[in-house]
Amino acid sequence: MTLPDEPTGEDGPNERRRASDVRDMEGYFGDELSGAELYDALSKAEGNPDLAHIYDRLARVEQSHAEYWRSQIEDSGGTARARTTPLRNRVLIYLARRFGPAMVRPAIRAGEARDAGKYDAVPQASRLALQEKGHARILSEVLRSDAPDGLSGRRIAKLEGRHRSGGNALRAAVLGANDGLLSNFSLIMGVAGGAGSGSAVVLAGIAGLVAGAFSMALGEWLSVTNARELYTSQIATERAELEANPDEEREELALIYQAKGIPQDEAETMAAHIVANADAALDRLAREELGIDPDELGGSAMTAAATSFGLFAFGAAIPLVPLMAFKENTALVGSMIAAGIGLLAFGAAAALVTGQGLWRGALRQLAIGGVAAGATFSIGKLVGQTVGA
Repeated sequence: MTLPDEPTGEDGPNERRRASDVRDMEGYFGDELSGAELYDALSKAEGNPDLAHIYDRLARVEQSHAEYWRSQIEDSGGTARARTTPLRNRVLIYLARRFGPAMVRPAIRAGEARDAGKYDAVPQASRLALQEKGHARILSEVLRSDAPDGLSGRRIAKLEGRHRSGGNALRAAVLGANDGLLSNFSLIMGVAGGAGSGSAVVLAGIAGLVAGAFSMALGEWLSVTNARELYTSQIATERAELEANPDEEREELALIYQAKGIPQDEAETMAAHIVANADAALDRLAREELGIDPDELGGSAMTAAATSFGLFAFGAAIPLVPLMAFKENTALVGSMIAAGIGLLAFGAAAALVTGQGLWRGALRQLAIGGVAAGATFSIGKLVGQTVGA
């Protein structure tokens, strides 16, 4: 008996497999175009010419990847079409242009780290896989201020705080405001569960805002002050040791470099050159031995406290304002709607920092807030009934 040939037409397995491969390649093509657009925007927004050059190189590599996938798609009988710029890219580009690339660098690094292995299982993209992993390493080095291409160690050391402060500022802003919103909304819902709507709920919301904001501000002030005092003390001790035993500090610094893989002779030469300049030696020892960035010590504890106060108060005010603007049940419904919108917004903003999907982050934050508010409302209702009884 002769078996029929396997169908290879439009409905055959080979054709379906080819169509699936083309769809995958179209997705890769769109991702690479989006990456090229993002890096090109960073290059144009970056004020440091060395970093701008790095971003421009990355943009060109991403564009070459897109052209590779274009040719693969066309060879397979498909048509490569540019897609609309993803929402995440549009937001990152806007933030980079408005506040500088340092603001979005951690989010971009997170995205590159997530995508570093996306071509590992794609046979025809082995070269691209290596380059994608290289992109993740480059961005990681830029943020960690180890020397990326074309940047001296001294210049990177000066840039270290700026690189980190942008991402930390965005992350701290999101977390601070989110803390205010989530904690005060939960408090409001707990009191509403026990006392119903009315002045008691508004009073609880105001108390939660004021108490929480002052608590956050004081905690931030103590944290910054204590850290600066500790680091200042450690640097003073290192200065005294450097003045008393420069040879011992030179040997210690040489050992640190050797531990990083630098040959002994070269490490000793570098250490001797650095220790010859007392200020440069102290700066390098603080960074290499203590893990301290001396440029970070000048931060104002009062500024940090005021910022923390403002961010928490802003978030806490979101569910409170409708309570003060409306009456009875309408006020509580308005508070829930405002809190829901705020949770969605802060979840999306957090997703920008971590490199995750905007909608995933937004909906996850909304779900967490809903669970917290529901739990406190239930507990408040139970306690209110018990006290009332």
